[in-house]
Amino acid sequence: MSGSTAEVLTSAAEVSQKVLAILYRYRRLDDSGDFDDKDCIACFEARRSKIDAFVRNGEQIHFVIPAFPAKSPNRDKVLGALPDLGERLALHFLQSLCDYIGHFYSPGARITICSDGHVFGDVVGVSDAAVTAYRESLTNMIETANWTSLEMWGLDDAFGSLDYPILRDVLDRNYSATLDDLKAKIKDDPAARSLFNGIHRFMFEDLVGARGHEASKSQLRKESKESAYLTILRSNAWSRVVAERFPDAMRLSIHPQPPHSEKFGLQLLRTGDNWLTPWHGVVLDDGQNLSLVKRWQAEEVQATVVWRDGRPSHFVAPHLGINS
Repeated sequence: MSGSTAEVLTSAAEVSQKVLAILYRYRRLDDSGDFDDKDCIACFEARRSKIDAFVRNGEQIHFVIPAFPAKSPNRDKVLGALPDLGERLALHFLQSLCDYIGHFYSPGARITICSDGHVFGDVVGVSDAAVTAYRESLTNMIETANWTSLEMWGLDDAFGSLDYPILRDVLDRNYSATLDDLKAKIKDDPAARSLFNGIHRFMFEDLVGARGHEASKSQLRKESKESAYLTILRSNAWSRVVAERFPDAMRLSIHPQPPHSEKFGLQLLRTGDNWLTPWHGVVLDDGQNLSLVKRWQAEEVQATVVWRDGRPSHFVAPHLGINS
C-alpha cells in the first residue's frame, strides 16, 4: 500500500467516524430491549462502511429518510393540514446536518426525503389531495429557504404516475409482505412489537379525535389495530422501494430504532415523547426552548397561537414548562 493511498483511507475513516459521531448525538433509540450497541464494533463498522463508500470516491454522502407524509387528521394534535414551524425546524435541522458535514468534508452531504404520505394516506384518513398540498408546501419551503442539500421524492417519482390508487396497488402486489407474516414478526420480535404499539397508539388517538362520538373505544381500538397493521405493511413496502432505488445510501428513520438496527433513528426536534413527529404535533415556545408537543398539551397550559404567512405556525406559552 502506497503512502498516498494510506493517507486517503485514513482520511476517509476519520470523516466517516466524525459523521457517525454527529448522528449518534441525535440518535432516536428504541430502548425497549435489554441490549445496546454502543460498544458493538460490528454495528459501528456496518454503518461506517456506508459512509466510507462515498468518502473514498470523493462523493456527497447520501442519506435517505422516509418521512414528512402529511399532517395528522387529528386536530387535537396539530394546528392544520399544512406544514408549520415544526416542519420548518425539522427541515432546517436536516439541512444544518449537511452543512456541518460540509465544514470538514468538502463534497458535503445530501438527504433525500422519501415522502410517504401517498403510500398510506388512504389508511390513516388523509386524502391524496391533502398529501399533495402538504408536499407542495414543503417543497416551496425548501426552495424559498435555499436548502440545497434536501430533495423530496415520493410515490409518483418512484413509479412515474399520479394515479395513486393504482400505485398503492403496485406497492401492495410487488413489495408488500403478507399480513400473517407481519403478525408473526410482531409476536416474536420485540422491535417490531414496539413499532406496532407506537403506530397503534397514533392510529387510536386519531380515530378517537375524528370519531370519538360515533363509536365505542373498544370498536375504535379494533379499527385502529387493523389500520396499524396496514400502515406498517405499506411502510415496509415503501422501505423496499427506497432500498431498491437508493441501494448505496445510508438509511435514516424518524422512528426510534432498536440497537443493531440497519435503520438509524434520528431525533428531528426536541420532544418528551420519543415517537412524536412534526406531523403529529405542534411547536411550543416556552421562553427557553422550542419543543414538540401535542396541540392539546399546548392548549392545556393556555399557550397562544402565533400566525405566520396567513396560517397558524406554533404556540407560545404564558409561563415556562409543560408536563410532556
